[in-house]
Amino acid sequence: MKIWNDVNQLPTERSPVVASIGNYDGVHLGHQAILNRVVTTARAKDLPSLLITFDPHPTAIVAPHSKPQLLQTRRQKLDCLEQMGLTDVLVLEFTPAVASLNGLRFFDEVLGERLRFHALHVGEDFKFGYRRYGDLTLLKRIGSRMGFDVFVASAVRVDGQTVSSSLIRRAIAEGSVELASRMLGRPFAIEGEVVRGDGRGGKLQFPTANLEVENTLLPKPGVYVTETVAVASRHPSVTNVGFRPTFNGRLLTVESHLLEFEGDLYHERVEVRFLDRIRDEMRFAGPSDLADQVGRDRAAAESFFQNLQFRPG
Repeated sequence: MKIWNDVNQLPTERSPVVASIGNYDGVHLGHQAILNRVVTTARAKDLPSLLITFDPHPTAIVAPHSKPQLLQTRRQKLDCLEQMGLTDVLVLEFTPAVASLNGLRFFDEVLGERLRFHALHVGEDFKFGYRRYGDLTLLKRIGSRMGFDVFVASAVRVDGQTVSSSLIRRAIAEGSVELASRMLGRPFAIEGEVVRGDGRGGKLQFPTANLEVENTLLPKPGVYVTETVAVASRHPSVTNVGFRPTFNGRLLTVESHLLEFEGDLYHERVEVRFLDRIRDEMRFAGPSDLADQVGRDRAAAESFFQNLQFRPG
């Protein structure tokens, strides 16, 4: 997959593309349904498949006070897009100048000189241009004028709810990581480098990998069943997201205890995938009570991975 960071980087002599346009934060099931159609159509026509997306998220420019915490880092997003089978991704810088363009000018002035579309696939809630005034009717008019077809994919529903990035963000913020996973089509995951902590986990006989998280969105504080991907392997784990109230902590931390791993992960990049929630974060009378609870948390996670009927209360 080729990644282009400027429309002017695109070759001037290119075949028409089968494409989609959007933020695609999370690359969730709704996004995947659209991109599957893009890739399938492009392969059938022997044409490039392209996603046009934006960085930063447009809300960070037009309404910075309400910009969302993104579901993925740029690295995670691009990895997911590559797994979809796209041949190209164009990451457009979203600037105040781009935000000021209406839908017609966006196609004419930003995309028109370098891109020829064979077809454009979008979702039924697609909006574009200045203040999102552009809708599907306008897009189809533009397609008719520029010679490409517009295809609209139906929304995907999970548990009776339409899958959307905002709904998934809310589920994660509430600790509902299992619901988020069903809507994403994979576990919600964070990534970063393992850094040195204060060593309390080791003293409690439950050593942890302390993560310097690169993601902006974290699950609600609590203890989770997780899978930690480290040194090219997947490891069952228990992860605490929180402030460590037993030790009067003030900073939000992420610590993963790997159930079947012995070794040094310092300075390794790891990914933590959230599978289920065990409990809220709690304050204990002291380290001994905390160690007892961590032992129970570990047992709950082991039951989860052994496919028993564990369901956190």
